[in-house]
Amino acid sequence: MTPSAFAIRQNRKDLSGPAMRSFLGIAELWKLTTQEQIVLLGVSSRSTYFKWKKEPNPTLPKDTLERISYILGIYKALRILLPNDEAADAWIRKPNDAPLFGGRSALERMLSGNVSDLYVVRQYLDAQRGGWS
Repeated sequence: MTPSAFAIRQNRKDLSGPAMRSFLGIAELWKLTTQEQIVLLGVSSRSTYFKWKKEPNPTLPKDTLERISYILGIYKALRILLPNDEAADAWIRKPNDAPLFGGRSALERMLSGNVSDLYVVRQYLDAQRGGWS
């Protein structure tokens, strides 16, 4: 393994435990089902999800870390935009008339399974708060 490949793997290992714990905390606040969590993380099997959930410091794939990063950004943007925590947590399930959602909720959009849909929701919220994505 080259030194740069080692550094990337070590960085993923260092980030994975805190990222997974943060995701699980958000999942609880958003009242996500196990299946919704699995889809948002881009996990192909339930056993992998439960293994990651059980381990204190799993090493997550780059794609999963990217997905969690978008979810953290969505969570943060909602906390900035909405007046209270309950409203922020409920927003992802509410139907949305913005063209991006077409009457569906942000969660429905995010549950397509594509990482690009997480990115789009994050970008939308960043634009709503006047920030850059």
